[in-house]
Amino acid sequence: MTLIILIIVLALAFDFLNGFHDAANSIATVVTTRALTPGQAVIWAAVFNFVAVFLFGTGVAKTISDKLIDPGAMDTWVVFGGLIGGIVWNLLTWYLALPTSSSHAIISALAGSAITKAGWHVLLLKGWEPVLLFLVLSPLLGMILGYIFMHIVAWITWRTPRHKVEHTFRHLQLASAAAYSLGHGSNDAQKTMGIIVALLVASGHANWTRGQTTFLGHHEIALWIILSCQAAMGLGTLSGGWRVVRTMGSRITPHLHYAGGFSAEFAAAVTIGLATVAKIPISTTHAIGGAVSGVGATRGVHAVRWIWARRVVLGWILTFPGAALIGAAGYEIVHLLARS
Repeated sequence: MTLIILIIVLALAFDFLNGFHDAANSIATVVTTRALTPGQAVIWAAVFNFVAVFLFGTGVAKTISDKLIDPGAMDTWVVFGGLIGGIVWNLLTWYLALPTSSSHAIISALAGSAITKAGWHVLLLKGWEPVLLFLVLSPLLGMILGYIFMHIVAWITWRTPRHKVEHTFRHLQLASAAAYSLGHGSNDAQKTMGIIVALLVASGHANWTRGQTTFLGHHEIALWIILSCQAAMGLGTLSGGWRVVRTMGSRITPHLHYAGGFSAEFAAAVTIGLATVAKIPISTTHAIGGAVSGVGATRGVHAVRWIWARRVVLGWILTFPGAALIGAAGYEIVHLLARS
């Protein structure tokens, strides 16, 4: 029992780091445009991160717990090794200021841990198909929507004095930042919920995961799991991931203004919302990165610093093998310690 509690705490630590690592995604545009100060922005994002799951349900958590890896192969040590892989990868990429996906890191690390235990057949390919599809679609969809929304905003406001446009969109950006943080909290915190559920089921504590009807409505997953994961995510966001903010907010597209920030956040929120409704875990990092690039591209190809966009893509490419290898090493280490 002590080990199970320790791993749950480790899972919540990953969730905290997820919020910390991805805080840049939630606040980069609103800080870059100076619609909010950094302190105001992280509080704003953390609040909407926390309340998100009560609006969107827990379908993504279900996908993580039993649709990507054969539940029969999941045990305490697989989850333990996977969490080590996800945490180490997040810390490494945070140190390098590389905006990578915490979502892809944890599912890759779990996959690497499970494969090390039982072989490649433990991967449920049907469950991975939409994840891999959205790996490509989320940045592209974010970019396309960012490009379209920015053109719509420009068309609607082309006769309006610039100072009035900026004043209006400074306030509207609060709504778009809230929408993005809702999407981030609804999709990302559910990964940790799914991991905790998989752990408890594999260890024979499935009764700990059963949902219930409360004043917040009916939940398929126990309320204590939902609240603890949402709180960890919110606290992580509140701590902030300042090393990545400049990359996401100003290095990809310099001179981002209020209307552009609104368009990028709204485009990313729509992208993440579609994936969450489809119960697909996606990279919120890729969604906002693509949206920022799309907004910048409305001013011409040269308005986007593609060298930084390429850095995001590099992180995207490296995450799957990198986190999987660390997850595999994590499984070997904890399994070896358990036998000694």
